[in-house]
Amino acid sequence: MADKISLIVLSNSGTRVQRFSVSRWLLTALAVAAIGGGVLCGLILYDYHGLRQALAGKAQMSRTLADQHDDILQHRLQIQSFAHEINTLKDKLVKLNQFEEKIRVIANLGPVNNDDQLFGVGGPAPEDLDPQLEPTQRHEGLMRDMHHHFKQLDTAAVHQVNRFGMLLEQLEGQRNLLASTPAIRPTGGWTTSRFGNRTSPFTGRQEFHKGLDIANRKGTAVLATAEGVVTFVGTKGPLGNVVVIDHGHGMITRYAHLSQSLKKRGEAVKRGDIIGQMGSSGRTTGPHLHYEVHLNGVPVNPETYILN
Repeated sequence: MADKISLIVLSNSGTRVQRFSVSRWLLTALAVAAIGGGVLCGLILYDYHGLRQALAGKAQMSRTLADQHDDILQHRLQIQSFAHEINTLKDKLVKLNQFEEKIRVIANLGPVNNDDQLFGVGGPAPEDLDPQLEPTQRHEGLMRDMHHHFKQLDTAAVHQVNRFGMLLEQLEGQRNLLASTPAIRPTGGWTTSRFGNRTSPFTGRQEFHKGLDIANRKGTAVLATAEGVVTFVGTKGPLGNVVVIDHGHGMITRYAHLSQSLKKRGEAVKRGDIIGQMGSSGRTTGPHLHYEVHLNGVPVNPETYILN
């Protein structure tokens, strides 16, 4: 087998033939070098591609970590904001409680019992949360305190709702009582006879006068002195034409010697409504109103209930 390989180069331009001789060993070496170089280039390209992917992945991971860090900071800032809102809510509940106590004093209502305090059974208001933390610090302790405050505020809110419900009922009862209590003068004019012992203008003897006499011209308007329901309209012997109003709570008022009654039995009236006109019906020396106030069936001094 020849150690050399001859290469003949032909030309179509008419020049002479070129002939080269190359040893087989050289050709083999060149082929091995070419193959090795190709493999090496391939490995280099593969490693380069892998390195680029790794760098891209690292950059993506860095961005993800940066985004997560920003999210954590935002969450911690939100936690601090919630802590401020909890403190604000607690302060508002305390102010509502103080406002309720003020209403109770003004309306002359008794204080609530100690078993129904705002923050549990006699419990004091919780101390304010301290949200002044660096955003980089951990917030687990603040979150535990917030959870505890939420429970306390929830309990306090339920207590406050119940207390306002009780207050509303008491104020409603107070309003009804005040509206049903005689409080104004039943008519204009001059007081001619007061409640208590007096000398009878008809017999000249001592007698007990159960009402208040107010004299004026015939036809002068007579007013209901409180809210109530008319229970009687008609004549009652010496009292003449009479209107009786039941105000509830054991309170009744009676208007006598009327010339005319303007209300019917069963009709509801309010304080200040005109219920009749002054006259001289029944036994009387002249036109006037005989006005009585009865509490639980007992006549009481009407002037005690006149505030105007």
